[in-house]
This record gives sequence, structure tokens and C-alpha cells, in this order.
Amino acid sequence: MFTGIVEAVGTIAALEPRGSQVGVVVEARAVVEGVRIGDSIAVNGACLTVTKIDAAAGRLEFDAVRETLERTSLGDQRVGARVNLERAMRADGRLDGHIVQGHVDGTGRVADLARDGDDVRVAVECGPEIARYLVPKGSVAIDGVSLTVVGVSDAGFDVALIPHTLAATNLGDRRLGDRVNLEADVLGKYVVRYLERTRS
Repeated sequence: MFTGIVEAVGTIAALEPRGSQVGVVVEARAVVEGVRIGDSIAVNGACLTVTKIDAAAGRLEFDAVRETLERTSLGDQRVGARVNLERAMRADGRLDGHIVQGHVDGTGRVADLARDGDDVRVAVECGPEIARYLVPKGSVAIDGVSLTVVGVSDAGFDVALIPHTLAATNLGDRRLGDRVNLEADVLGKYVVRYLERTRS
């Protein structure tokens, strides 16, 4: 489990095709300490398993299977791209964001970027299968970043990014048309599922 509070922004150092999988090597010096093989790390919001560690180089390696590459934006990434990183939450840690599983529901596209004072308002287009779980003032994870939904429609939603978020994550790199990973709040998914079952 994660919180959506990004610990560091790493850089993709290599992408190594391995049949239907891709080895993803991330320069992640800020989060390497204490990481063990088999640990879970959210990379742009997608929970990946550490398969190799090069502590001296500050690099972590992950295997991304076809499902991950197709369901997330990781298949779009190139060497040199910056990625949000978060180690799994400790049981005695603070839940500063919201419950994020690292199970990406799907992707959306950046439809609009508008400056609003010091903040940036971002509109994201997504399918109704994701939008149905979102509510104003609720939570959503974009590329692994816990954010508050400002408004929502059947076609998507919008959020406001404060200067700290823009500086501490890779969301400031986003441009119109970019594909982003989306994960709706798991509590909302359970509520919707419960109501659907009780109505039937």
C-alpha cells in the first residue's frame, strides 16, 4: 500500500526488452537505501517489484510485464524520462495522502493546463469507467500523486496543483495530450460496488 506522497523523482536509465517484458532501470539514489529485492515501489503510480539493486550506482531494476505496459503509461516512457517514486508505506507510518494501492485503473490524457495564480489547474480526460468513482473533494492518484478532485464529469475531471506538488513530482513536466496513470480511491470503488450489488 502507498499514500500518494511522492518520496523522490527518479530517472529512467535504461529500458531492456526481454520478450514480452521490459526491464526498467531507474536511477533512484534518494530511495535506494534500505530497499531489498522483492520490495514494492510505486513508479508513476504503478506498483512494481524490485528485481535488482545497484546501490553504488543508485539504481533499481524492475520487470514490467505486458499487462503493466498496456494498462499504464509506462509503455510510453523513454530513457531520460522522470518518474515519481514511492516506497511501500510502513505499518507505523503516517497516511498523509490517501490509500493508494498501486493498481492503476487505467490512463487518461491531459486535456488542459491553465495557470490560476500560483497554482496550475489540470483537466484530465478519462473514460466513464474511471470517472464514475470520482467525486468533487474526493481523492485520485495521477502518476502516483495523491490529489484532490476539484470537478468531475463523465468525460473526466480536474485538479489544482500547488507549487510544492509541481516542484516535488514530475507533474510539472506534463504537456497537453500526455498520457497519465490514474487510480481512483479504493473506498469509492467499494461503495459503488456495494450499491450496485444491493440494488440488484
